[in-house]
Amino acid sequence: MPRGKFVNHKGRNRHFTNPEELEEQRRQDEERRKWRQTKGEDISSEEEEEPKASSTKAKNHDASESGSESESETDSETEGKAKGVENLIEVENPNRVQKKAKKLSKLNETLDQSSKPELSRKEREQLEKQRAQAFYQKLHAAGKTDEARADLARLAIIKQQREEAAKRREDEKKQKEMAAQKKTELTQKALGKRT
Repeated sequence: MPRGKFVNHKGRNRHFTNPEELEEQRRQDEERRKWRQTKGEDISSEEEEEPKASSTKAKNHDASESGSESESETDSETEGKAKGVENLIEVENPNRVQKKAKKLSKLNETLDQSSKPELSRKEREQLEKQRAQAFYQKLHAAGKTDEARADLARLAIIKQQREEAAKRREDEKKQKEMAAQKKTELTQKALGKRT
């Protein structure tokens, strides 16, 4: 018993067709097809694909044997599968798009003409963004952007500070060497006086 007020009937009584039943049905269809071939009846490919539609076509076929047979076959071949009473009533729908067979040469021409595919808005924006970024990188490498100028100024200041620090270290090193040399001279003098 369901707990809530509303009952959901989805998925309750699922029925799956057994593979044996499907195989039996396929075998029966095959036997019917063979029987019709032995009797001499012509079976079109449409009747093989649609057994339900074949019963209505068979009734129409019996009613008018020779004259309408060729017309119905040509109509069904050109228009494709007829649904419902579409094959009985001829209606011209201006919105209906009929599939037309295209020649390979014309198809190749259209592919050559439309070699540049139309891009979606997102793709176009992404390409523009990449181009803008590449352009900015080029300007940045040339030093023409504000950020590049600021970086170059910072680099110049750092370079100058490093040069000053290197000079200072060198001066301190020289002073240490001089102090060490004076000390050794003093020790030598002191040693030389005693001996």
